[in-house]
Amino acid sequence: MTRLSDAFARARREGRAALVGYLPAGFPSVDGGIAALRAMLDGGADVVEIGLPYSDPLIDGPTIQAAVERSLAAGTRIKDVLRTVEAVAADGAAAVVMTYWNPVERYGVDRFARDLAAAGGAGVITPDLIPEEAGDWLAAVDAHGLDPVFLVAPSSTDERIGLVARTNRGFIYAASTMGVTGTREAVSDLAPKLVARVKAATDLPVAVGLGVSDADQAAEIAGYADGVVVGSAFVRRLLDGGGPDAVRDLAGRLAEGVRRPRR
Repeated sequence: MTRLSDAFARARREGRAALVGYLPAGFPSVDGGIAALRAMLDGGADVVEIGLPYSDPLIDGPTIQAAVERSLAAGTRIKDVLRTVEAVAADGAAAVVMTYWNPVERYGVDRFARDLAAAGGAGVITPDLIPEEAGDWLAAVDAHGLDPVFLVAPSSTDERIGLVARTNRGFIYAASTMGVTGTREAVSDLAPKLVARVKAATDLPVAVGLGVSDADQAAEIAGYADGVVVGSAFVRRLLDGGGPDAVRDLAGRLAEGVRRPRR
């Protein structure tokens, strides 16, 4: 078992969903981001998703874009992402990197997988890479013991879901809506149907992301999914001037949500 699969397995043994929290590396600074991620774990997150800042994001909404722009303007590079992973992984955390494909290709596919594994990373989420075009990447993550995580969406065909189910390790990331990241007043009603379709194809844990902002929404998703992914709500706390304590507070509220008895 990898740290990632172990985190989901532990949550399942406890009869609850896992909480996955996202922040981009280098925001509000490299050290500040590390402190915020540690606070997230202290608050009850099971997995941390560390964003690799990129200038041309496809699924990031305005909140995460604002944080990523600040990170890039401050000079954050892949070495800083790796340092962030290393810092939280040293504390025993399951740390995954969320990255668009272009930075990986420019850095070197095998080199990126090797360096991330050496830093203690558990896996990589690649939202703009599809399994059919991921031959070199899959060989690299296999060689270095990382879990590849591809996405499914409400528009995914059964064939696509089946392919992702056969390719992923760790968990499957189910995007709850056809849109960009960001907090929403209600979770998409497409999410339960998507999770059911994925669960019909695999025993891998299924985590739902995009739009979760509070404990009630986290509890709702935890009623049918194995994991709840929260990003923009954490980023917003930092953009609004809150520090690690604000992140810890939100993580605690969300952790309470995923631990509510399932209906």
